[in-house]
Amino acid sequence: MSDPVGKLPSELDQLPDRDTEETAEWAASLDAVAKAAGTRRAEYLLRRTLQHAEAAGLALPKLLETDYVNTIPTAAEPEFPGDEAMEAKITAWNRWNAAAMVTRGSKYGVGGHIATFASAAWLYETGFQHFFRGKEADGSGDQLYIQGHASPGIYARAFLDGRVSEQQLDNFRQEAGGNGLPSYPHPRRLPWLWEFPTVSMGLGPLSAIYQARFNRYLQNRSIKDTANSHVWAFLGDGEMDEPESTAALALASREQLDNLTFVINCNLQRLDGPVRANFRVVQELEAQFRGAGWNVIKSLWGSAWDELFQLDTTGALVRRLREVPDAQFQTYATRDVAYIRQHFFGANAELVQLAGVLSDAKIAECFHTSRGGHEPRKVYAAYKAALEHKGAPTVILAQTVKGYTLGAGFESKNANHQMKKLTIDEFKDMRDLLGLPIPDSAFADGQVPYGHPGANSPEVQYLNERRAALGGPAPARKVKHVALPAPADRSFAPLLKGSGKQEMATTMAFVRLVKDLMRDKETGKRWVPIVPDEARTFGMESLFPSAGIYSPLGQTYEPVDRDQLMYYKEAKDGQILNEGITEAGAMADFIAACTSYATHGEPMIPFYIFYSMFGWQRTADQMWQLADQLGKGFIVGATAGRTTLTGEGLQHADGHSHLIASTNPASLNYDPAFAYEIAVIVKDGLRRMYGEKPEDVFYYLTVYNEPKPQPAMPEGVEEGILRGLYRFNTAADLAEAAPAADAPKIQLMASGTAIHWALDAQKLLAADWNVAADVWSATSWGELRRDALECDEALLRGEMRTPFVTRALEGVTSPVLAVSDWMRQVPDQISQWVEQDYTSLGTDGFGLSDTREGARRHFGVDAQSIVVAALAQLARRGEVPASSIKEARERYGL
Repeated sequence: MSDPVGKLPSELDQLPDRDTEETAEWAASLDAVAKAAGTRRAEYLLRRTLQHAEAAGLALPKLLETDYVNTIPTAAEPEFPGDEAMEAKITAWNRWNAAAMVTRGSKYGVGGHIATFASAAWLYETGFQHFFRGKEADGSGDQLYIQGHASPGIYARAFLDGRVSEQQLDNFRQEAGGNGLPSYPHPRRLPWLWEFPTVSMGLGPLSAIYQARFNRYLQNRSIKDTANSHVWAFLGDGEMDEPESTAALALASREQLDNLTFVINCNLQRLDGPVRANFRVVQELEAQFRGAGWNVIKSLWGSAWDELFQLDTTGALVRRLREVPDAQFQTYATRDVAYIRQHFFGANAELVQLAGVLSDAKIAECFHTSRGGHEPRKVYAAYKAALEHKGAPTVILAQTVKGYTLGAGFESKNANHQMKKLTIDEFKDMRDLLGLPIPDSAFADGQVPYGHPGANSPEVQYLNERRAALGGPAPARKVKHVALPAPADRSFAPLLKGSGKQEMATTMAFVRLVKDLMRDKETGKRWVPIVPDEARTFGMESLFPSAGIYSPLGQTYEPVDRDQLMYYKEAKDGQILNEGITEAGAMADFIAACTSYATHGEPMIPFYIFYSMFGWQRTADQMWQLADQLGKGFIVGATAGRTTLTGEGLQHADGHSHLIASTNPASLNYDPAFAYEIAVIVKDGLRRMYGEKPEDVFYYLTVYNEPKPQPAMPEGVEEGILRGLYRFNTAADLAEAAPAADAPKIQLMASGTAIHWALDAQKLLAADWNVAADVWSATSWGELRRDALECDEALLRGEMRTPFVTRALEGVTSPVLAVSDWMRQVPDQISQWVEQDYTSLGTDGFGLSDTREGARRHFGVDAQSIVVAALAQLARRGEVPASSIKEARERYGL
């Protein structure tokens, strides 16, 4: 074969050729084959040579795409160990009840999805019968990430094994009465069944990778033997378009997570139509996963195709399968044999000849129903091969028909995701197809019946025996509470006594506290520091040599800073998860660590620290996933607020994360001003999340990178710190320029770093305007609001309760001015329960690049602006002259 005209140089041109004559002989051989047998034969030989080289371990680039055929030939399939006929009966009952449940619920207008489980039934059933390990053996079992839209099939199976009642099936998507079933896998709503929330598409695959990685983390740190735990993630081919779905593929292969298997149900359809109408999604996914280093197993065709492939002596069939786009293949599944003969086999003479020996029944079977994902023997072969593969994660690309067994009105129809019910006649056809003993009389009332062979039937006995052999029911979530002892008080003491004249940012205060807590003999090893490549920004580099950065390979190189005290140390048993630049990955790590108490019976104490702007704003969906999964841990938004991160500009300036966090009912949100407040909050958080009576909550703390002197904790403020508000000082506490006894009064309420502006304003008000200001630390606007809402709810039940914020300000007759480094909506959360005249200042609008002082003046939250706002509030009440407002603006250059 001659070189193409204008051929660009390749990397091979840069490698020395020690035997040019031998190279020329290889090229000449290839030219001869192409000339004598055709280019297709030459291509075939090259592909087989590359496959052979890969199998021999030669260091060559892998083929990213293989033919559109099954990876495991029929002749190489292992013997199927189960009773296939019995498992077919069990699967039939599950198919029926899943469809019946959604159809019956449609009369209430609550929706539901039928087609997804119909296509994936054998993918799940084969796993439940032969692979998925339960929790009754070692407490961990396998972790199952169930595709959200397939939940009806999982409920149907739980009905068959007696874990779900008929009444609960009838209450699918109707939970308010207390005896219903949630629409999708929601652990918070059904905590005995579901472990992982997955229906926010893309988060399931991302979380599954980090769960498999966290299993290895526990193993390598000798906390829990997870060697037998396998993570299975069931996904849709359309779901793989979500960026999170493929965001961590390289991590999984890099860390050789062979304890992980993705099962992608390739029914070629997404919610509105074909996944890749003009292309082939299976081939695309294969190339993507192979390129990322995964083991890829394709299970595309059912056994009916064996005859076709045996007759394909020229390779014409395989070539045709590779060129037909998905949308066209979907059409074949819905059209008659004449159409298939014309449009598929009529593409060339070789295919016409092949089709001539095939019966219409054979063609219909192949193109309408026979897919690898619908045959338990082929699914079993793929699963077994996945578990036996070592050194890399596996993805199984299983081709199915969406809506399989639901009849011609459903199968492969573009609209089947939105189709919520079958007619009675369609159910009868389905009954006959599945061979279920349901008489016509069962439909007498016009309602489709549920079906059950009986608790003592052979089907249920077989099902229970298989699950017992695999370690109990699945999916299942079991929590055996293990209370962690409270850390010694000495860990908190340094922050409680203050820093004296030394300045310390609250970010550093938090890191110092955790560093001390990690030394605790009882619980120190359970801390899991998580940071997305900003550890040095947050002062965490001191943890590197002592705790180590987790790497399953250890440290295979000599770090450039090895001779320094705080060198970069990686270790197989490292404690820190330093994730690189991926907030989504760090959150997935955090979720796995937060839920280890349930997944593995090993409570861990993770803290995830990040630029506050890139936490809730970027990964709020994962925060809801965390809440749904009942996770426990500390989320830390560092360099918080809109004005403390100097010079960084609009996208780095966070003035709203507390507002987003306030929407999550499981998140306890604090904006501490001082180091001692952090100590009190963290200590109580450990009690609430890991003590004798654990709560299903997590904490969001915002800390600041602005060094300030840290005072010692005043007496008697612990309750106020935890409830959200306490008086830090009064005007009478000022050492100099204390206002007169009859001076106008105002209450300055501030959170986080804003308390320092309020304290400066307190001095200015006293010295320049004879106004007495008390300063309050509002550690949590969110907790104040949560308490007030609970009081309002109690009132509806006839209970009289006063909100804490109202009680804290009881007896105060002066107005309240609230200020923070957040949007005004954050402090305004409590306004309706403050009986005094209330107003606020905040950092509304886009951030900007400037100094801290410049930014605060711009937003009108610096000390001088607070003074002007306080005077304006008092002037409206007639307590200071109105002219003082203009005078103050001029004096302070506003």
